[in-house]
Amino acid sequence: MQTIPSDFLAIDRKARVNSPFHDLDLRPPQERTRDFEDVVIEFDAERAMFEASRCIHCPDPAPCMLACPVHNDIPSAMWLIEQGLFVEAANLYHQTSSLPEICGRVCPHEQLCQGSCTLNKHNTPVLCGALEAFVVDYQRRHYGYVIPVGAPTGKKVAIIGAGSASLGCAEQLVRRGHDVTIFDAKPAPGGLLVYGIPNFKLPKNVWWEKWEEFERAGVKFVPNTYIGKDKTIDDLFAEGFDAVFIGVGAAVDAKMENTPGVDLPGVYQATEFLIRANVDPDLLPPNLCGPLQIGKRVVVIGGGDTASDCLRTALRLGAEEVTCLYRRTEKEMPGGEKDRELARQEGAKFRFLTQPIKFIAGEDGRLAAVECIEMRLGEPDAKGRRKPVPIEGSNFSIACDTAVLALGYWPDPILGETTPGLETHDWGLITVTDKRTGATSRPGVFAGGDCVTGPDLVVTAMAAGRRAALAIDQYLRSKN
Repeated sequence: MQTIPSDFLAIDRKARVNSPFHDLDLRPPQERTRDFEDVVIEFDAERAMFEASRCIHCPDPAPCMLACPVHNDIPSAMWLIEQGLFVEAANLYHQTSSLPEICGRVCPHEQLCQGSCTLNKHNTPVLCGALEAFVVDYQRRHYGYVIPVGAPTGKKVAIIGAGSASLGCAEQLVRRGHDVTIFDAKPAPGGLLVYGIPNFKLPKNVWWEKWEEFERAGVKFVPNTYIGKDKTIDDLFAEGFDAVFIGVGAAVDAKMENTPGVDLPGVYQATEFLIRANVDPDLLPPNLCGPLQIGKRVVVIGGGDTASDCLRTALRLGAEEVTCLYRRTEKEMPGGEKDRELARQEGAKFRFLTQPIKFIAGEDGRLAAVECIEMRLGEPDAKGRRKPVPIEGSNFSIACDTAVLALGYWPDPILGETTPGLETHDWGLITVTDKRTGATSRPGVFAGGDCVTGPDLVVTAMAAGRRAALAIDQYLRSKN
């Protein structure tokens, strides 16, 4: 519900529609490809107030608010920002989002809030994502932010995985007074926020400052603990935890199985490539330590946001020729158009209707080329997506020193295999009996995020964790 004063609603919407539009300011491509620093130039106070003043305050429910998976009250936030009330706007975002400084940066705003802005009729949407990040950053830097902690209930919750869904769940649980411990197989908390999203999209210092808020709220973190191998969910209950939330994501790289040469030196899975390129060596898991060696010619296979991240990372590592190979056309690519455009600006090339079929070694035994076949689009499949069909006799080769496989992600089946009574489906996705609560077939065990839905957005995972926390709170209180 909007908190805008009634007298303010008599705004001159026509004047706002006609106010000048300036897109995000970005560092020049030739500069930003020399480092891993943030690409976006942050708003200052004056720019933020002007940008917010362009909002025409659509009647409730505003399209931007409906398009946001956590239903941030964007119109009210725009009014507060316009008045220079940055802290009040930040607090408004904190009411509905556990990770506003993250979502303000990494959400595909052009598909969600910004994409639903009425001003898109004039190609001048309000840059609400950048404004969200600005006010939350402003509050943290000038005043700090403290997660409100409820009166202790004496109940303990174990959370498996330290990514977006788990963080949303943890933040809501501590607000209700529960003791929260997060277990993760990696050395540091954050999941995809640390070990997946490159620094040029999400600066690591933003995440570490956010994690300090969780630590101050009493959230505990147990690193290097692979639930399902090092201990089981049954072990967690035996240790005294009253409930368990599973938020492990879907982080197993899809493989090009049975493709000749896929195991050659120089062929990387996307996760390993991004982790070793973007993460501080002190935070690397033991199996990913050691220098990352890439050549001058890199191909990235895939069409999602991870593929764009790999393209842009390869350019920053010094590759001279970086090409994306995708078996459909650009129209069918699942990744965001914004990231592809940034990759193009930075020098990446795209080759569509191209399917790699073999990785070829050079005299030194390392990758030297990839053999491909041209494709055409056939009839739509059951989901309406046109199927790529090989064109017989169209084989050709592309010289390359490095290939990165960004083919998507699968769930890790280990929790289903080691937890009696926990139902899974589709190669390990956790089955929830109620999507609104995240309750699973195992009493006291809840789940949310990509480990339930398959790969999705940071914001949808975080929203699932928040919903599950409410259900866990009710479950724990019913046990008193």
